[in-house]
Amino acid sequence: MLKVNLGNTGLSVSTVGMGVLPIGPGQLALPLEDGAEIICHAVKKGINFIDTAQYYRTYPYIKRALEILSTSREEDRRAAESLIICSKSLARDYDGMMAAIRQAISELHRPFIDIFLMHEVRTGGFEERKGAWQALIDARNSGLVKAIGVSTHHVDVTEQMASEPECDVVFSLINYASMGIRRGSGAASCHDMLSAIKACRDAGKGVFTMKVFGGGNLTGNYQKALDYVFSKEEIQSVMIGFGHKSEIDDIVSYLDGTMPADYNPDTSQKKMRISQEDCEGCGSCMKVCASKAIFYNKNGLAEIDQTRCLTCGYCSYACPVRAVIRY
Repeated sequence: MLKVNLGNTGLSVSTVGMGVLPIGPGQLALPLEDGAEIICHAVKKGINFIDTAQYYRTYPYIKRALEILSTSREEDRRAAESLIICSKSLARDYDGMMAAIRQAISELHRPFIDIFLMHEVRTGGFEERKGAWQALIDARNSGLVKAIGVSTHHVDVTEQMASEPECDVVFSLINYASMGIRRGSGAASCHDMLSAIKACRDAGKGVFTMKVFGGGNLTGNYQKALDYVFSKEEIQSVMIGFGHKSEIDDIVSYLDGTMPADYNPDTSQKKMRISQEDCEGCGSCMKVCASKAIFYNKNGLAEIDQTRCLTCGYCSYACPVRAVIRY
């Protein structure tokens, strides 16, 4: 698989990365060996870029995959050794971020983490988390981390990072339908985000992107969604959440040009779900649900009654924090 130099970081990454969130306890909750085998499959297919996060609780899957690959054929061992791992934390202060970095290093049994990010930075959040940002700078300077940056759904935050001298990489949300893209407290377009991404690339930042399928809601337009991000030269790598080996095979087929023009993956068994870790209980999804399938659970968060859900997806578009996903 084609590799690119990620900005000025010196890191060479595959043009597709594997997001490990789907295999973890927040979504499919796969057994350890099953989840690790999916990561191994991705690595053997040429993917060398892995995205995780402190709150995904997926470090054990990556660690186990590295153990499996280390005892495999020499080609697989070399691939494992060149793996680029990105993690991130929601920590807001110095001590919390430094603890998150050390946790990742410890649980992954690695001497350093290639990329570490401030996770899900919102409008005004960068200033509010200056302590956490300083921890990232210090961790990079001490060799605990190779490159630092932010992950964000917000156009204005992406724009801000273009002029932030200490920022090495930006991990932004973009898809053709503009699902989940924000500016301040309102929605923004994919055109706005692409312009911000271009500013980052012009400033020498490495850029990789998320949510090409809008949390699974655009999978029915699989090739259209991929065509959009892979046609943009500003985007260096596309991070995709994989929960099955067949999904990895699909992206490889797309990239090598062997995918039939009319192919779409089977989405008939996918259901709408609300991430309890992302939901803020605002009720926006309930207001647009004509079938009254969404309710507040005992924790005050939105949940879907699958017996009523029509999988129309309107709730996904309404959610301001992209907590409604389809898998």
